Amino acid sequence: MQMPRLTASSFTRYLPILTWAKDYNRDTATSDLVAAVIVTIMLIPQSLAYALLAGLPAEMGLYASILPLIAYAIFGTSRALAVGPVAVVSLMTAAAIGNLGLSDPVQIAIAAGTLAFISGVILLVLGVLRLGFLANFLSHPVIAGFITASGVLIAASQLKHIFGIDMHGHTLIGLVETLFEHQSETNVITLFIGVFAVAFLFWVRKGLKPLLLNMGLKPRMADILAKAGPVGAVIVTTLATFLFGLNDKGVKIVGEVPMGLPPLTMPSLSPDLWSQLFISGLLISIIGFVESVSVAQTLAAKRRQRIDPDQELIGLGASNISTAMSGGFPVTGGFSRSVVNFDAGAETPAAGAYTAVGIAIATLLLTPLLYFLPKATLAATIIVAVLSLVDFSILGKAWRYSKVDFAAVAATIFLTLGIGVEAGVSAGVILSIGLHLYKTSRPHVAEVGLVPGTQHFRNIHRHQVDTQDEIVTLRVDESLYFANARFLEDYVLNRVACDQPLKHVILMFPAVNEVDMSALETLEELNRRLEEMGIKLHLSEVKGPVMDRLKRSHFLDELTGEVFLSQYDAWQKLKSQPLRAVS
Repeated sequence: MQMPRLTASSFTRYLPILTWAKDYNRDTATSDLVAAVIVTIMLIPQSLAYALLAGLPAEMGLYASILPLIAYAIFGTSRALAVGPVAVVSLMTAAAIGNLGLSDPVQIAIAAGTLAFISGVILLVLGVLRLGFLANFLSHPVIAGFITASGVLIAASQLKHIFGIDMHGHTLIGLVETLFEHQSETNVITLFIGVFAVAFLFWVRKGLKPLLLNMGLKPRMADILAKAGPVGAVIVTTLATFLFGLNDKGVKIVGEVPMGLPPLTMPSLSPDLWSQLFISGLLISIIGFVESVSVAQTLAAKRRQRIDPDQELIGLGASNISTAMSGGFPVTGGFSRSVVNFDAGAETPAAGAYTAVGIAIATLLLTPLLYFLPKATLAATIIVAVLSLVDFSILGKAWRYSKVDFAAVAATIFLTLGIGVEAGVSAGVILSIGLHLYKTSRPHVAEVGLVPGTQHFRNIHRHQVDTQDEIVTLRVDESLYFANARFLEDYVLNRVACDQPLKHVILMFPAVNEVDMSALETLEELNRRLEEMGIKLHLSEVKGPVMDRLKRSHFLDELTGEVFLSQYDAWQKLKSQPLRAVS
């Protein structure tokens, strides 16, 4: 038997690079290179800072910004997403490794790589099995609440570097307590550097570009220089520390950063370590994927492009596996870098590969220059970056729109701040699923009547409609499954219990997309109970796929009433008395 011939198109789903590479040209390359230069300038201080946030050596931030970018360029579908270390995932990495109680730097680095590998495998498996839809179970309000709380936690955790004191703890209360305990140990010079860097970086975000434009610079050059603001803070504070010997006066510095490309590393295969890190890896995978896909979809929509969420899982999985193999830690798509990449004109994922080359050059040539870089400057970089994520207005929006969503958001925020990041995100996942089950377990059921002069049926409590004493029509506004079937049965039986003239109950199914086995059994029981009362059960406006399922059961054979194509047909056939107006 002849084997099917493999072509490039056979691999398109798993290798999106085959789609955009065939049309790659000099103009596209130029746009990608310009974007890569800007992102590289921005990523160098960020990668160092996020390694610091994760409690890892600074060089691991650089290592996590090389091979993962190349892997995503090959396997990812977003043209603008910039992959690398990000604040929330770095914080979750710190929490996961902190729970292990390790003190040996080598073991900590191995644990970080293993965590990235676990996350990569999880993402890869989800992508191959096309399970990207699972991320939809994490509601947007809960994600917004978690990111807001994480932003506060991250900013608070960096105050130790701003003040130059010893702080510890994984909750806001613990961090604030240790801040007050050690405030007398504050290093004034470190505090000055930290406050200066924070103020400068905030000013750069808003004020530098307009200033440069007023000085006559072209918009593109002004934009590049504005994005290079964090590098300016790094250069100024590093030079000041070197020239004035501030490290001898208590200012904590990065110290020696090894030169050279990332080493080839292997994750630990210890079952004990995997069992300890698996839940953390799963949570990092979920949060990283949701954050990354949200950014990718937003940017893709602006250019009328599309991304494939399942392939994004594969792209992010490959990125995390590659960072585990090259001395890094978990990565995902970053919001700020991706927006910069997009605004800078990136046309394809090749921009990420060019950025990786830029970071690789930095590891080969620039790391000795980072020796005197104050940790306070990196902390300032983190604080300025994460405070843009903090948005407590989500509480007000949720309160006004839905008290249930407000409870979920508030619980996520307070649990994250009060117990820790893993408890917060776990609560977010559980609350998101719980909210879905709660809402769908009590489906909206409306009693409807005929709008006079039309063939439309509307809620009797909202509109002036006509009804019949012998007919009750209930519109079911949710699919029926194990969690809500009994609610519908109780609702119908309570409605008909004391209604003596009633002869017909019609269930309108225009919004019912699914009836599972539990719901089918409930409908069968409801049909039997109503028959004992002398009432016939009818269905109307049943969708084709639902009808196909019902035909494969005995329900339609035992149904005491009929199945009508439209509610108006049912009304016309079953009515036998003068209309009774309800307003």
